[in-house]
Amino acid sequence: MSSDEKKITRGSDREKVEAFLQQVARTPGIRKTGEKGRLIFAMDATASREPTWDQACHIQAQMFEETEKLGGLEIQLCYYRGFREFDAGPWMDNASELRRRMTAVHCLGGMTQIGRLLGHALEETRRKKVNALVFVCDAMEEDVEQLSHKAGQLGLLGVPVFLFHEGGDPVAARAFEHFARLSGGACCPFDSRSADQLRDLLSAVAVYAAGGRNALESYGARRGGEIKRLTSQLRKD
Repeated sequence: MSSDEKKITRGSDREKVEAFLQQVARTPGIRKTGEKGRLIFAMDATASREPTWDQACHIQAQMFEETEKLGGLEIQLCYYRGFREFDAGPWMDNASELRRRMTAVHCLGGMTQIGRLLGHALEETRRKKVNALVFVCDAMEEDVEQLSHKAGQLGLLGVPVFLFHEGGDPVAARAFEHFARLSGGACCPFDSRSADQLRDLLSAVAVYAAGGRNALESYGARRGGEIKRLTSQLRKD
């Protein structure tokens, strides 16, 4: 790759991160009630995700680190794989236990079950408010209209969906962007070379779920570098 091409790639990555964080900041603020924020962390565990599964397991555990000082965060791990296997674990506020549960999961071939995941998120937030749904995925093999309806319902209930997708499927990418927009969330691509970017974005969403926009801006100030530059721009919106 030429130096000019590398500059274009880096610029494109920065634009995607900036757009993502701007969308996070535009979501409705979290009203502090003395309770911990609640976030559903969902993963596609079908065979195509296997190459980056271990990486994602390591990254997601860091989501807790930036939220403890905000009163903490409860996370529910969900995943689907194989033949209609869908699992939703207990709500946890312990990073070690969450990591243990994730590392016990192995990827299996199967079709996507995004509709089932979105339906589960609707049921959960109707029982008790869920502040955000994070979904790490790479494929979409279901009816777009039905999924869009559920994403819109989540938006009406104030549950933004933040999608992180890998792979080069343009159809899936467009669908994920549509679902995020309908829910009031955001969508951002990643690959095996962008672990740092994914870690920072996941942490940003976790901080937002726990403490709202002000907490997100404080996180950016502490992180410095690219995240500080982007969150400083958000204050001007």
